Amino acid sequence: MKPYIIGVDIGGTGIQSGLFDTNGQLVSTWNLKTNNKDRGSSIVEDVSQSIEKKLSEHQLDKSMILGIGIGVAGFIDRESGFIHESINIGWRDFPLKLQMEKRMGLPVLIENDANAAALGERWKGAGNGANDLIVMTIGTGVGGGVIANGEIIAGANGMGGEIGHYPLDPKNGFLCNCGKHGCLETFSSATGIVRHALEQVKRNPFGRLARLTKKGNNLSSKLIFQLAEEDDPEATAIVNQAADALGYTIAALGVICNPVYALIGGGVSQAGELLLSKIERSFKKYALTRVSDICEIKLCTLGQDAGIFGGAYLVQKNGSR
Repeated sequence: MKPYIIGVDIGGTGIQSGLFDTNGQLVSTWNLKTNNKDRGSSIVEDVSQSIEKKLSEHQLDKSMILGIGIGVAGFIDRESGFIHESINIGWRDFPLKLQMEKRMGLPVLIENDANAAALGERWKGAGNGANDLIVMTIGTGVGGGVIANGEIIAGANGMGGEIGHYPLDPKNGFLCNCGKHGCLETFSSATGIVRHALEQVKRNPFGRLARLTKKGNNLSSKLIFQLAEEDDPEATAIVNQAADALGYTIAALGVICNPVYALIGGGVSQAGELLLSKIERSFKKYALTRVSDICEIKLCTLGQDAGIFGGAYLVQKNGSR
């Protein structure tokens, strides 16, 4: 019988898993809530039990599983599968690969979650198997993965492709969660967009954004994009700034890795063409012509499944047990 692969995406609030065949066909998906209590001490057991339950439902034995590929948020050592720090989960100096292999009796491969999503999009999504591409996931923060010559750029200690911390305004920008100022994330994440909107409310307490806030509306990136679609000048300026920062960053990365695609995913990408057209305009403004001529900016297509596809790809790429 054909072997199978498990892909897992461990996030700060939820864990998504998928059962795949070796051709990348998704057979089944399931979700868990991330239990962050006691620094995530139960997560390995929670994930393992959920996998065993799913295998039982499909009448599959562990001997039919090639391995488990896991994408996880945080700073990791890809080779050892050691989690140096995953703030949202609570892990610090945590041997995830070792513990999962001991618990499941299966080979386990670990990758940063944004890199896993990039690999998934390349394998079965909008990346179309391209060897050179950039993937940006824009949500609460800005994640990213850079693929060159078909391989993730991880760097000397796993920090390669941390696009969200590209320094755009280190002298005057907002403080980022990383401790630096003016990172891309402070401009273009959902959190950053709202932060700039709140600053605008302070500057103009009689504008539309301020009036909506006074009426009890919570400012959100979704609301700001809606207002921009209605040509509200304040919201439009904030969206333009976020898109400009993304276009500039893609142009800067373009002279390093010369991608065929720059893919935009994550919750903020739901703004669709409004955001995409503005990013593309800024990209072409800043990029070398030979860089922009070859690079197409488009939306990711796998959505929330990108991470589990990437996890499955790690196993498929590295072969059988």
